[in-house]
Amino acid sequence: MKIYTIGFTQSSAEDFFGRLSASGARRLIDVRLNNVSQLAGFSKRDDLRFFLRAICGMEYVHEPNLAPTQALLDSYRKVNHDWASYAAGFLSLMTARRIEELDRALFDGCCLLCSEAEPDHCHRRLVAEYLRDRWGEVEVLHL
Repeated sequence: MKIYTIGFTQSSAEDFFGRLSASGARRLIDVRLNNVSQLAGFSKRDDLRFFLRAICGMEYVHEPNLAPTQALLDSYRKVNHDWASYAAGFLSLMTARRIEELDRALFDGCCLLCSEAEPDHCHRRLVAEYLRDRWGEVEVLHL
């Protein structure tokens, strides 16, 4: 199984949708807590759903169980910027939510979306790696 990840920050719409189209992913899973008020217009939920279908022939799914809590985000962004603490808290959250019990078919050939330009300090990478570690046989590819 392949799980792709992508962020939209610092990307033009042309670059973003071009990378998605070229990847071969069939479905985009939005793992953002707030998917309607991002700065890039093409990344807002309803617009994104339309563009994915029209440009890439892809399905759009929002999965809030793969998003951090507002408290966890606020602690990281507004208080301490401690990535290790954030990552540990998010891993605990995924364990408590038992995300590995979600339907695997949803993830086969999917692309996890969040805002961060690079996956290094983004929870989409943590989600993909968590599922890989639980399920095995998962290749994680960052677009």
